[in-house]
Amino acid sequence: MDNYNIETICVQGGYQPENGQPRVLPIYQSTTFKYDSSEHVGKLFDLEEEGFFYTRLANPTVDCVERKIASLEGGIAAMCTSSGQAASLIAVLNICSCGDHIVSSSTIYGGTTNLFAVTMRRMGIDVTFVSPEASIEEIEQAIRDNTRLIFAESIANPALVIADIEKLALVAHRNNIPLIIDNTFATPVNCRPIEYGADIVIHSTSKYMDGHAVALGGVIVDSGNFNWDNGKFPGLSTPDESYHGIVYTRDCGRAAYITKARVQLMRDLGASPSPTNAFLLNLGLETLHLRMERHCYNALKIAQYLERHDKISWVNYPGLQSSKYYSLAQKYMPKGTCGVISYGIKGGREAAVKFMDSLKLAAIVVHVADNRTGVLHPASTTHRQLTDQQLVEAGITPDLIRMSVGIENVDDIIADIEQALAKL
Repeated sequence: MDNYNIETICVQGGYQPENGQPRVLPIYQSTTFKYDSSEHVGKLFDLEEEGFFYTRLANPTVDCVERKIASLEGGIAAMCTSSGQAASLIAVLNICSCGDHIVSSSTIYGGTTNLFAVTMRRMGIDVTFVSPEASIEEIEQAIRDNTRLIFAESIANPALVIADIEKLALVAHRNNIPLIIDNTFATPVNCRPIEYGADIVIHSTSKYMDGHAVALGGVIVDSGNFNWDNGKFPGLSTPDESYHGIVYTRDCGRAAYITKARVQLMRDLGASPSPTNAFLLNLGLETLHLRMERHCYNALKIAQYLERHDKISWVNYPGLQSSKYYSLAQKYMPKGTCGVISYGIKGGREAAVKFMDSLKLAAIVVHVADNRTGVLHPASTTHRQLTDQQLVEAGITPDLIRMSVGIENVDDIIADIEQALAKL
C-alpha cells in the first residue's frame, strides 16, 4: 500500500479485507482477546508474536488506523493516543527523564507551551524556547549536553509560522538528537516532514484528520531513521528491567522508539484511544485529501479578500504571496498549507470581540481545523495562561482572530464576514 499515491492510502490504507470479511473497517469494541494457551499469551508479552491481548496496548481497529497513518507520513510504525496532548507528552517522555532538556520553537500551541514550561519542568525536564526564525547558530547556542530533542510545529497554531524543517533537522542531527514535528495543521496530504529530516511526527488527530469534530485523538509516527544507540538514550539502548530486560535498539531494530512508547509508556500511562474513536478517525481519513484541498482553496480566497478590506489591519496566511513565510510554504507545502487564517481588526480587542459576536455562519468555538468555519480569540482563550511576554514570543497579539475556514461555499463565508464587518 505504501507504493500507492496518498489519496489512495487515505481511502484504503491500513485495512485490506480478505475473502468474506467486512469491506469497511470494523469496530472491535472489546478490551479482551481469547487465546487457547498460556504459552501463546506469554509470547505476545515477550513480543515474539504479533497479536492483541488488551486494548490499552493494542486493538485491531486501532492497529489498522495506525498502519494507515504511518503509511501516510512515510514512517515505519505509529501509535494512536487518546488526544493530541497525550501524543506530545509521550513523544517527549519516551526519550527524556528528570535532568534532561529540550529545545522547542516558541510559536507552538499554548497547551503544548504549558506542558513543556510548567508540567514537564515539574518532572525535572527543562525547556528552552527559541524563535522559529532563529539562525542555525542561535539554535546551536540553546542546545546543552543534556538536550535530547528539538520540537516544532510544521505550521504553528495560531501564529501560522512555517517551520524550516531541514534547518531544524540539520541542527538536531549535528548534535545527535532527534527532531519532532507536530504536523497537525498541514497533515501528511500537504506536508511529509520525514522527507525533510524529521525523525518523529505527531498529530492531534482531533483536527483535520478526523475533520468532523467528533473524536479526540492523537498519534505518534516513527520514521525509523534515527540512531538511538548513540549513548544519549539509555532508555532505548540498555536493558529495560520493567519489560523482561528488553533492549529496544537491539531487539526491535528500526522500531525501537515506537515499541518502547507502546510497551512502556502506553502500558503505564494508559492514554489509549477507544476503538470507536479510531473507527471515526478512519472515516475522516478516507476523505482527508478531498477536504484539505477545499480548506486550502477557501482559506486562500478569504485571505485575499481580507487583505483588500479597509477594516482589516493585517492578515497572516502562508498561502499569500505577501506572507513572509510564502517561500517556506512553497518549499514544504506546495499543494497548500491549511485552512486556518489569523488577522487583526482595526480597533483592537473590542472591535475583534464585536466582529466575532456578529458572525452568523461562523461560530465561536475553541476547536480548530474541522469542516465548519469557526473563529476564536486566542489571547483570551486557548493561550490565556501565557504571560504577555510568552504571547509575544508565540506571535499572538491582542487583536488576533484565528479563523478556521471550513468546507462550506466560500462565497457564503465571505458574505458572513462582510455583514459582521459592516457592523463595526
